[in-house]
Amino acid sequence: MAELLGQDLADVELVFCDSWLLALAKPSGLLSQPGLGPELADSLISRAQRRWPEARLVHRLDRDTSGLILLARDADTHRLLSGAFADRRVHKTYLARVQGVPAARGGLIDQPLARLATRPPRYGVVPVAAGGKPALTRWRRLDPCRSGSTLLLQPHTGRSHQLRVHLAWLGHPVLGDPLYGDPASAPRLLLHAAGLRLRHPVTGAPLRLRCAGHWGNFGSPLDGPPPFKPASPEPLSSKPCCR
Repeated sequence: MAELLGQDLADVELVFCDSWLLALAKPSGLLSQPGLGPELADSLISRAQRRWPEARLVHRLDRDTSGLILLARDADTHRLLSGAFADRRVHKTYLARVQGVPAARGGLIDQPLARLATRPPRYGVVPVAAGGKPALTRWRRLDPCRSGSTLLLQPHTGRSHQLRVHLAWLGHPVLGDPLYGDPASAPRLLLHAAGLRLRHPVTGAPLRLRCAGHWGNFGSPLDGPPPFKPASPEPLSSKPCCR
């Protein structure tokens, strides 16, 4: 169960902690790392380092995407985790509420992506011959909701804005998306990083992290490698390394 942290991290939640890594739940609207200028100084890593000065960011989420982010607590763990992400040994699961209801129950989007603009950064589907980079997203429709439907997503590549662009290409943009959809359709971008599955970089134990937040239980992963048995760490409050 996620632990709501103190004032030093505001509305950031602690999902997992041991001597080598942290898993935090980032709220929508918070940068993963500081931007340029004092108005962009607040970020997840800035807040985390007030409590864990040794924390190092391993990967990022877009500012308006909520959910799980891994932090390393030493240089060796950072190197091992970065390698796992680069080698696609970290399996990621997202939840999105999208416009409309896809006719199919699920599928695989295989559309290369490239940057189209820089300010703000904007990406689109571009053939490989024209500079696009391969991008794969597996998706499955869950339950329709009043304003559209909920999809479970598994990116097999990690291109910038990949899920948002792929869903817009599918004809079902994420609700609240100011770049690829209708920003007035929701009060925020309804995209959430709900699960991470990997081998622990130091112990080698299977580690399965979930943070569904207000989205409820998102069920089993999509077709792919068999899911790891969830780890059973002792309660977070009893771990002195997390103080």
